[in-house]
Amino acid sequence: MVTRMAREKACFGLGCFWHVEALFGSQRGVLTTKVGYSGGTTKGPTYQSIGDHVEVVELVYDDSIISYEKLLNIFWRNHDPTAKPYKRQYISAIYYHSELQKSLAEKTMKEDQVNHGRPIVTEIAAAGPFYDAENYHQKYQLRCNPSLLKTLGLNDEALKLSEIAAKLNGYVCGMKNLTEFNEESKDLSLTDKQRNYVIEKIKSGVKAHC
Repeated sequence: MVTRMAREKACFGLGCFWHVEALFGSQRGVLTTKVGYSGGTTKGPTYQSIGDHVEVVELVYDDSIISYEKLLNIFWRNHDPTAKPYKRQYISAIYYHSELQKSLAEKTMKEDQVNHGRPIVTEIAAAGPFYDAENYHQKYQLRCNPSLLKTLGLNDEALKLSEIAAKLNGYVCGMKNLTEFNEESKDLSLTDKQRNYVIEKIKSGVKAHC
């Protein structure tokens, strides 16, 4: 019997979206990622004219491999949800796609509050329109490694839909250690050139640009 993927969508804001896309894209069970603008009312936002939108990552994940609650745990662990940034575009935000996601977001926020001395200010709201960010923002960490990017042979649109690109985007900026990479990349059809490139990046201790 063939097991079907339980494809679900999630949307998070944790500040600068370059780092966030790499963080979530490197997780086992996350299939695709793209960065963009959401959470506001401005029509057709751009990076130079974002209006009242937030920088977010929209991801598609396989719920049979990684749960929404696990994604939320990653969300809470990887930024300060009590911080009030100088611009709305960098706020902490969860935009839910179902009542279950809403319930889990609210539940885990209450649980995480005990870890902070200040109130959590994360915006939790129903997901609205999502506007793709400009191409140069998509898979930004991978784009900083043009020789590796070139081996994929993908155009800008295909890059948004590529699971391998999502994973490499995280691997090249230290989102996984060498043991994790060797184990988790077994299911990816990486060439020896791609694999060796990532191994050298991990060994170098490179960190994400943002």
